[in-house]
Amino acid sequence: MSSTPAEIVRSLLANTSSLSTLETLIAPNATYISLNYNNSSLQKIFPYAGSHPNEGPLAIYNTFATVNRIWSQEKFEILSLFGAGEDVAVFGRFTYRSRTLGKETTSPFSIWAKVVEGKIVFMQFMEDTLDMANTVKVEGKGKYKVFEGQEEFEV
Repeated sequence: MSSTPAEIVRSLLANTSSLSTLETLIAPNATYISLNYNNSSLQKIFPYAGSHPNEGPLAIYNTFATVNRIWSQEKFEILSLFGAGEDVAVFGRFTYRSRTLGKETTSPFSIWAKVVEGKIVFMQFMEDTLDMANTVKVEGKGKYKVFEGQEEFEV
């Protein structure tokens, strides 16, 4: 019996620490996008961030392994997961605690995946990166100016 695209993505999320399982769910040349396309500043904080074209299951496995080195997962909750054809969307929230500083946060997340012939060929994972970065930020504030004519402010 074949699985639906939504069931395949749900299985991936339940087995992120098992490379052998991921290899059965993800095409060898799948593309994975984590948090952004290519941001060298963010990659200094989160080395897995960015595009991983044609890197297959290993890109997703390495991302989740690195995330597990940085944070302990206190909670991971799928709020909605559905598919239309080859496209699958997942929305949820997770609570992570940084292993270095002990800071905890809850972030929303979203995933867009494409499943072709029973294999994930594309996956994009998004979260609140500023909030997550703050869990590993040691000290100091960032200076921002969002609107024309607005004074700079620190957060």
